[in-house]
Amino acid sequence: MNKLYIVATPIGNLKDITRRALEALQQADFILCEDTRVTRKLLDYFDIDKPMISYHQHSKLSKIAKIKELLNNHDLALVSDAGTPGISDPGNKLIEQVKNICEVVPIPGVSAISTIISISGFPTDRFIFLGFIPQKKKRKQFIEKINTFEYPVIFYESCYRIIKTLKQLNQDLEIVVGRELTKKFETIYRGQVDKVIDMIEKDKIKGEFTIIRR
Repeated sequence: MNKLYIVATPIGNLKDITRRALEALQQADFILCEDTRVTRKLLDYFDIDKPMISYHQHSKLSKIAKIKELLNNHDLALVSDAGTPGISDPGNKLIEQVKNICEVVPIPGVSAISTIISISGFPTDRFIFLGFIPQKKKRKQFIEKINTFEYPVIFYESCYRIIKTLKQLNQDLEIVVGRELTKKFETIYRGQVDKVIDMIEKDKIKGEFTIIRR
């Protein structure tokens, strides 16, 4: 039975990739990529030359059919632009379709979720991960839930909505916000929501944000 490797890739710093991930990318006959341009940078950095096939959340069923055909005679690796495929990234639909015709092999690695948890200092034996906050519909109800959960809550937000989102949270909540985690301009903000808002507004920065609410 051929293999589909689910390969976690760095969320910023390319040196965070694991040895197993590099071995899987070397062993695979084809690499399925969320964006081939992004993956090309990773492969070039580690001197890996493998044919790539575009596969993302908007791929048609015909693309999955082609991948299923390839799995009859080849080992494939699936990567997203950053992090682990299937966690707020494409992957789950493909796995559901091919799980009975190949061996699905997890290759774990860095994740924004585990990264922010590790530095939070919060009790995280139990936590809730909510992914990206809806941009329009049900946004208000979504944020209201964040204010009420019993356990720490982790979610993602963009630089364009981070201030708006934080202002909708209970201002006395304690949070840790990670910006551009593992990248050159990584910044960590800690404190009550209102204080973190002040810090981010003063910095006037952009980037991707991962938030954990105690």
